[in-house]
Amino acid sequence: MTTQTAPAAKDVSTPQTGRPAGTTAVSGGSAGADQPPADRGRTSIADVVVVKIAGSAARDIPGVYDMGGGLARTLGAVRDRVPGGRPNVGRGVKVEVGERQTAIDLDLVVEYGVPIAEVAQDVRVNVISAVERITGLEVVEANITVNDVRLPDEDEPGSTAEARVE
Repeated sequence: MTTQTAPAAKDVSTPQTGRPAGTTAVSGGSAGADQPPADRGRTSIADVVVVKIAGSAARDIPGVYDMGGGLARTLGAVRDRVPGGRPNVGRGVKVEVGERQTAIDLDLVVEYGVPIAEVAQDVRVNVISAVERITGLEVVEANITVNDVRLPDEDEPGSTAEARVE
């Protein structure tokens, strides 16, 4: 019986931390058979993981219509309508991830008529709870910017509204 080995991975680690770029260590590990199994090795979480968790948690809150700024939202809406295109759950989310902490910035579009301060508070609580529970990182801040309000009579970008000319 022969064993196959995977090709060596290219080292893209940063000189300061020795970890791959865009990742953070959640737990430092020790090597050696004398260590308990839970302490052998290191766990790294990529920034994109925190972005997706935060984006998903924010979208779960009633009153959040969409996320992202104007241009990002327009381009995202067009891409989402392409057959096979998947919504970008991370649109409107930026994160900064350190060794044990993270900071999150969210850009929201809310529905007209909802209390914006309450929606922002609910988003903040849900995002912090989800990120801390799933990643084990401490969220030091979750900053929310409300970029727009979706009015009931606004058409979607790329909607099939009647054309003015034929």
